[in-house]
Amino acid sequence: MNILLIGSGGREHALAWKLTQSPLCTSLYIAPGNPGTAASGINVDIKINDFAAIKSFCLSHDISMIVVGPEAPLVDGLTDFFRQEDTKHIGIIGPSAYAAQLEGSKAFAKKFMQKYNIPTAVSMEVHAGNMEEGQRFLESMQAPYVLKADGLAAGKGVMIIDGIQEAKTMLREMLSGKFGKASDTVVIETFLKGIEFSVFALTDGKNYLLLPEAKDYKRIGTGDTGLNTGGMGAVSPVSFADEELWQKVIDRIVKPTISGIYAEKMDYTGFVFFGLINVDGDPYVIEYNCRMGDPETEAVLPRVKSDWVQLLQAAVEGRLDKQSIETDDRYAVTVMLVSGGYPEDYAKNKVIQGLDGIEDSLLFHAGTAAFNGDIVTSGGRVLAVTTLHPDFKEAVRISMQNADKIQYEGKYYRNDIGFDL
Repeated sequence: MNILLIGSGGREHALAWKLTQSPLCTSLYIAPGNPGTAASGINVDIKINDFAAIKSFCLSHDISMIVVGPEAPLVDGLTDFFRQEDTKHIGIIGPSAYAAQLEGSKAFAKKFMQKYNIPTAVSMEVHAGNMEEGQRFLESMQAPYVLKADGLAAGKGVMIIDGIQEAKTMLREMLSGKFGKASDTVVIETFLKGIEFSVFALTDGKNYLLLPEAKDYKRIGTGDTGLNTGGMGAVSPVSFADEELWQKVIDRIVKPTISGIYAEKMDYTGFVFFGLINVDGDPYVIEYNCRMGDPETEAVLPRVKSDWVQLLQAAVEGRLDKQSIETDDRYAVTVMLVSGGYPEDYAKNKVIQGLDGIEDSLLFHAGTAAFNGDIVTSGGRVLAVTTLHPDFKEAVRISMQNADKIQYEGKYYRNDIGFDL
């Protein structure tokens, strides 16, 4: 079959790499893709939010399946757009706009979790009309204070603040447009202390398959310090996710979430990302995503041994209950190389050198571009280096060694990915 993959980041490069391993994939197109995805398929110059152009391309290139990488097209209704008569034969990996609110609206997700008794932090929804009540809610809490922009904020809309006055100020700033319309509503949460990890399910809206779990590292600085980013690295599997914790995740979170999706009659074929935290042996949901995580995808997909297209097609056809998933027992360690200054202002178009010298690791392009015969930086997160190895420490060492070989002005990466496991 001919497949169109939507997106241009490290997650999409990993997806492209995996899709083309399947004999079921005749041709792969990536819109818009990056220099890394060009090695797996054909990049096409179409913006991820240009639904009309995507439709035209699909009809002219006999596309059978669309795999949506990033969240924005889903929240904006790409799946709904393709439910029209002339395109409804095309399988879509990604939920409808209504279902994508599980990621697109923190308030929507909280109400869903409360309705289906899914463990999560105590919270309050605050907007301009009840800001004083929100301030009092902050006063009733113990530090640190968690403030989340309700809408999509490119992974930067979560603030964890130690001081009450700073928290009150931040609440005002967020409601005044710090993150644009994304923070017109702010969700205040109690702080959950524990260790975070990510669980992924592929669902057809009723049945599901669990993919390998992962742990990502969101803070920019060594030792989990500094500003939140889109993710500085990831590891899979997660050492503390033992059988007892895993069963709690399934019974308390995964099953009621998928049952809730089915009960709400959501049009949901694709991935559910469970951002979880282990609090003294009990899992709680921090957030949902309606797609695969990034950089977790770069660590998870290399551990999937099953035919990826076969699994996605089973999801489209509503028969995931007839499928199983085979995984690689080796550890995967992913290190992200980022631009200097990220997650704040950073320079672009820095020439990248050393890409040909990478050995024993997979290299996924996240924010790169081709320019005058060179590969240059084009984003905050630039490259993901992933190593598979039976020994966790050796996987870490090889990823770090290869991260060190790659050179560009301002290069930065965390040298402690996996330090806490």
